[in-house]
Amino acid sequence: MKILVTGASGFIGFHLTKSLLSKGHHLVGLDNINDYYDVNLKYDRLNELGIKRMDAEKFFYHSESSIYKDNFLFVRMNLEDRDQLPLLFKEHKFDVVCNLAAQAGVRYSIQNPESYIDSNVVGYLNILECCRHNKIKHLLYASSSSVYGENKKVPFSTEDNVDHPISLYAATKKSNELMSYTYSHLYNIPTTGLRFFTVYGPWGRPDMAPMLFADAISNNRPIKVFNNGNMSRDFTYIEDIISGIEILLQNPPLKTDKNLAYRISNIGKGSPQSLESFIKAIETSLDKKAKKEYLPMQAGDVPRTWANVSEIEKLGYKSIIGIDEGVEKFVDWFKKYNN
Repeated sequence: MKILVTGASGFIGFHLTKSLLSKGHHLVGLDNINDYYDVNLKYDRLNELGIKRMDAEKFFYHSESSIYKDNFLFVRMNLEDRDQLPLLFKEHKFDVVCNLAAQAGVRYSIQNPESYIDSNVVGYLNILECCRHNKIKHLLYASSSSVYGENKKVPFSTEDNVDHPISLYAATKKSNELMSYTYSHLYNIPTTGLRFFTVYGPWGRPDMAPMLFADAISNNRPIKVFNNGNMSRDFTYIEDIISGIEILLQNPPLKTDKNLAYRISNIGKGSPQSLESFIKAIETSLDKKAKKEYLPMQAGDVPRTWANVSEIEKLGYKSIIGIDEGVEKFVDWFKKYNN
């Protein structure tokens, strides 16, 4: 299968690319390698995929993998590029598109709204148009558990109303779902929205709590614990996330007389953990106590997340990595990477 993975140098995109390549698929990875967080981490991920930094730094250059040979190419490109993106689709004739590229971050969206509209709305429209004109068999795209906002009903179900996002980031993800529905309706494009729940693991993002906590505790700095610690998250290990994506990729939604070829799916652990228990797991793996600075809730944040995963479980999904095992694997990678 010929697959385009956008956001290939990102956390989830890197892991998905690596997993799909191991199964023999032919992939093109796309990323603009923006500096929202340390680009060195992104280039290091690409290096793990056999892409040299000197090649990946060039826009529009098709970098060949030294590990996966003809099975993997990397292209540096912006989703907003309305001229080059259609040429990429025309050249490679993809079967499936996994759009994981986006401007990430809830808190960052409050100070930098323009970049979210450019990447997450304008860029995603370009993806949809390319899928429309190139007869893509299945489009999967990253949504987020953030769309649930301050939903009081738990666990969060894809049947719940999500019309009240509390951050612009969440609003752009909800927009992606609406745009996808329209394109599924108008052009019969099978689309699957992926609502990810608090993903963590090796090669994770440095702006997310696991990396921030591990780094601060290792260097004897206090960690910031928001809402005075009264928070819980459906922490989901990266291997489980990738398993869920691959199951959905192999099972595109089908159009029937009653339904469009359109689907939204939660991918999470399905069992939330308190923030304090997650911190304790990191302390145990590092064999070091955290210094905690308790702070009020931040704007755009929510007190809890909890995924209802019953629908994806019907397709064979099962989250198997618990918090203790997952954190231990993450911390093991963290120590090696920083040394």
